[in-house]
Amino acid sequence: MKKLMMIAAMMVAVLSANAQNEVGQVTLKPTVGMNLATMTKVDNSKMRVGFTAGVEAEYGVAENFGVTAGLFYSMQGVKSKEGVIPFNILGINGEVKGTQTMKLDYINIPILAQYYIVKGLAVKAGIQPGFCVSKKLKTEGTVSTAGGSEKISSDDKITDGVNGFQFAIPVGLSYEYESFVLDARYNIGVTKALKDSDPRHSVFQITLGYKFAL
Repeated sequence: MKKLMMIAAMMVAVLSANAQNEVGQVTLKPTVGMNLATMTKVDNSKMRVGFTAGVEAEYGVAENFGVTAGLFYSMQGVKSKEGVIPFNILGINGEVKGTQTMKLDYINIPILAQYYIVKGLAVKAGIQPGFCVSKKLKTEGTVSTAGGSEKISSDDKITDGVNGFQFAIPVGLSYEYESFVLDARYNIGVTKALKDSDPRHSVFQITLGYKFAL
């Protein structure tokens, strides 16, 4: 048992020695990637695949510890499964067989602490305020008419019902190799996405960035 404990202690020491950060160094990381976004407590829903891009700065607090702050454009929301959807076009009520996508896009400001487990590999967690900059409801499907069926597609602005501010807790992992950083995060929504109901954002995010020192 003592030998195992000594080996474990030596491994921890080696891993710490292999940490990536330089103390006091500031780096910048432009980033692009993909969101797999949905909302909790929404029936018959599936993920909305969206785009995310931004920039993140990191300050090296210790050899194996850093603090980051970023600014990201993030496409979020939720998509319905195929089904019958009520609609109103030019005052005419009806039903369409298709899907609806609630497209809610945000400017997010993630602030994270990250710990380098081994050289290049970091675990991270923090907080993320966000501000809604675009809110639309997209409807796509087929409607039955007297002459048969007709495809319709609309992309309408949502005028009310969406909270303009969101707060999330991001947790994740990243791996750096030759200045390229592959990052995977799960953003856990804390605040309500909608005013009159309880859904919260749930976003899995994969990004690739390029890190350089200032």
